Amino acid sequence: MTDVTGVKASSLDLSMPADELLAVIVDTSSVSGREGPLADLVEEALFTLPHLSVDRDGDAVVARTSMGRGRRVLLGGHLDTVPVADNLPSRVVDDRLYGCGTSDMKAGIAVMLRLASSLTDARHDLTYVFYDNEEVEAERNGLGRLSRNRRDWLDADLAILMEPTNGAVEAGCQGTMRADVTLRGKRAHSARSWLGDNAIHAAAPVLVALASYDARRVVIDGCEYREGLSAVRVSGGVAGNVVPDLCTVEVNFRFAPDRSEEQAADHVREVLSDFDVTVSDSAPGALPGLDRDVSQEFLASVGTPPAAKLGWTDVSRFAALGIAALNFGPGDPNLAHTKDEYVELRQLGQAEAVLRAFLT
Repeated sequence: MTDVTGVKASSLDLSMPADELLAVIVDTSSVSGREGPLADLVEEALFTLPHLSVDRDGDAVVARTSMGRGRRVLLGGHLDTVPVADNLPSRVVDDRLYGCGTSDMKAGIAVMLRLASSLTDARHDLTYVFYDNEEVEAERNGLGRLSRNRRDWLDADLAILMEPTNGAVEAGCQGTMRADVTLRGKRAHSARSWLGDNAIHAAAPVLVALASYDARRVVIDGCEYREGLSAVRVSGGVAGNVVPDLCTVEVNFRFAPDRSEEQAADHVREVLSDFDVTVSDSAPGALPGLDRDVSQEFLASVGTPPAAKLGWTDVSRFAALGIAALNFGPGDPNLAHTKDEYVELRQLGQAEAVLRAFLT
């Protein structure tokens, strides 16, 4: 069953022009948890290609060549999107294709499918991973599930994650952590507020500490990562006439990949040492991985200097497996998740050309 705003195509013709293929993929709605119809189309299209072996785990589809090459390169992309925001079906305006997921990251999916259909004699063995549930909580992530259940399917010398990067290489990624700062007070009637202790007021020094935080910048392999420690939510209050006795400030820490999760947690507790801090969720960053020969070869193919990935992506999962991983794909990351999301159609051809040159 598809989203009511999407239409499931009967099949994917991988020989059609990239823009037409992308339009079909975009119009097959695949909001997180409902990727099945698009996964079906991808599996069916890849299954017809004799140079690929095709496997499936849930709504993740993995296709591989087995030509006995000395290296294996993996291209990965997630099939899911955030909820549709009245931005389907897709439409083309001035060489831009608008629609839910165009940039993040169905443009990358279209490029992967075109390469999978046509690269029958690449100089590396190839693995294509189309996976589900990237846009939601980590425990549902299809790539994480594959790493637990089908680890051998992910073996590679280099993983290229087709995240939108405007056709540049973004290396590694930041780690991310959420922590709750709990402030406690004493409840009282607001008409006699002096009898209580306002927990929301007690949050003021927490916000001052965060507002004055001096964020670190660190350069790794020529890429500058910028950290950030921010309040992202404040919760508290009982009623309009009650002095509250509890307030929680949710904090997000984006940390450079030279810190471990443990070091990041220690740093948050150090900055907020006067308060009750509980880490609620975290994911490690990924180092750039640019010291490996195959990474340098890909950078040479792209022809532009790499930049740090300022955000968390699934390259972190590959790094945890000991696999060098980079972010590279068509689309503007600043348009991801927006109602007016689009991709410049010229970037499809550019990304495909770069990858084809590197792989052949």
